[in-house]
Amino acid sequence: MNSNITTIVSAASFALALSMAAPTLADERKVETGTAIASGGEPIDTLKFINPPGLYDPRPNAYSHLAVFPAGWRMILPAGQGGENAKGELSPSFSIQLRQALDNTETVLAAAGAKMSDVAKFNLLIVDHSDEKFSDVRKEFDRVWGDTKPAWTLIPVPALALKGMLVEIDVIAVVPR
Repeated sequence: MNSNITTIVSAASFALALSMAAPTLADERKVETGTAIASGGEPIDTLKFINPPGLYDPRPNAYSHLAVFPAGWRMILPAGQGGENAKGELSPSFSIQLRQALDNTETVLAAAGAKMSDVAKFNLLIVDHSDEKFSDVRKEFDRVWGDTKPAWTLIPVPALALKGMLVEIDVIAVVPR
């Protein structure tokens, strides 16, 4: 594969994105400011989060519309991480499980040489999703990612794999080879 090809990851269709590539990104946007940056035909050289013109600003909801990274980067695909501690115990509190799931995700990524800032895309599964839980999500994501949020999809579910499990995080991280 040509090393100048950029892989595109979107919340809409990761499977389709794996088969798509573009050598450059002509209309890039900074997530922090929403200000357009002309790429000048230069290839993408790092993980970038983009909110394209014509779509609403997702930052108040703690995500970005698009993540792009250079072709040839190593993809890290850990199993979904829940809110259980090292002893396998689950707190009855959603916010405690969410923080633990994020900590568990950080631990599994570290085992592959990655960090939370390397997360390009993820799915967040929440049992009995509510506005209160979404408020907790925004607070925790601000703590973990600051102003630059990955592309992600929230999936409300009736139940997860373990009894009492309230949240699961399924991430895709990318790092240079």
